[in-house]
Amino acid sequence: MRVVNFAMTIVLLAVMVAAAFAASARFGKVDPINKTIFGVAIKGYDAVAYFTEGRPVKGRSEFQYEWLGAKWQFASAANRDAFAKNSLKYAPQFGGYCAWAVSQGYTAGIDPDAWKIVDGKLYLNYNKSVQKMWEQDVPGNVRKGNENWPKLH
Repeated sequence: MRVVNFAMTIVLLAVMVAAAFAASARFGKVDPINKTIFGVAIKGYDAVAYFTEGRPVKGRSEFQYEWLGAKWQFASAANRDAFAKNSLKYAPQFGGYCAWAVSQGYTAGIDPDAWKIVDGKLYLNYNKSVQKMWEQDVPGNVRKGNENWPKLH
């Protein structure tokens, strides 16, 4: 009787492992927005400031706006309100994941200091070295990123 129970346990365990692998393959896509474990987008930096000040500026929790399941923080109420009015204008491309990584078919985190605005769109990268690789073919990398992004999220 114990042998039968042990065999059934092994079969059940194998089925559960197979189901977990199947689920991870189906649901292995990333969240649409790159966020911290606390749910904060782009590491708490102000997405609007990249456009208005031309530099990364750390946001503040008192100027926060929730969008697409993430908390977006801003340096001022005016920036928060601008984002709330037109989030797609200011939100980084590819959900705030590394633009070079997305162009290569995967996702990676970002360094808020590794950024570039191209054709009115904000792109963030893993670090400044990766940014330099991405900048070697911006049009091609943007095109590849746009092709890959729907498969990743």
